[in-house]
Amino acid sequence: MSRMPSATAGAPGPSIAVAEAGLGLRERKKLRTRQAIREAARRLIDERGYDSTTVEQIAAAAEVSPSTVFRYFPSKEHIVLADDYAQFSMAFLRERPAHEPPLAALRAVVTEMVRRLAEDFSEEYRWRRQLVRRVPAIRALVGEEQDRWVESVSRVCAERLGLPADNLELCVLVGAVTGAFHQVLWADHGEDTDLVQMIERALAVLEHPGAVGRRAAAPDVA
Repeated sequence: MSRMPSATAGAPGPSIAVAEAGLGLRERKKLRTRQAIREAARRLIDERGYDSTTVEQIAAAAEVSPSTVFRYFPSKEHIVLADDYAQFSMAFLRERPAHEPPLAALRAVVTEMVRRLAEDFSEEYRWRRQLVRRVPAIRALVGEEQDRWVESVSRVCAERLGLPADNLELCVLVGAVTGAFHQVLWADHGEDTDLVQMIERALAVLEHPGAVGRRAAAPDVA
């Protein structure tokens, strides 16, 4: 597996540097501790395998206590999957134009999430995707996180539209967009696939469902 270069404490990588902008000293220390734990986990999992890597080993490699690891991540699976996009997506959605149709707003949010992931964490994303496909516990967590994201996004969309949070049509729409997002991120596709193009193609299906299968149904010309 390819490895993501580690950011040293004295010279944080570009993604960390951007995330630290505007933060106080305490918040910067928390962010760097969180990143150190994730980098230690990745290094050990690459060396020993997922099942043979323990939280205690990750803590030692990150030079923190196991209790500190658990303050940042509820489980080893969360260390692998943790990212900063869930909170970003809620803030981004709230900033969309008030009268924008919900599908257009959701499309903008998930497209931006995929774009940031592809640009900032492409190697780490590929590493995560391999583990999602191989480790049942991580794959199960993906499903749980997907359900939580649907609930949170539905609530924000409902606030924007003045609807109840459990409005069926809205929940179906958010679930469909989330399903498209899930297929693009975790399905078995080529390593060099353009994720942004894939999410745009996937979301176009929701806008034009009648187009599904047209190409496959077209007769072959000898």
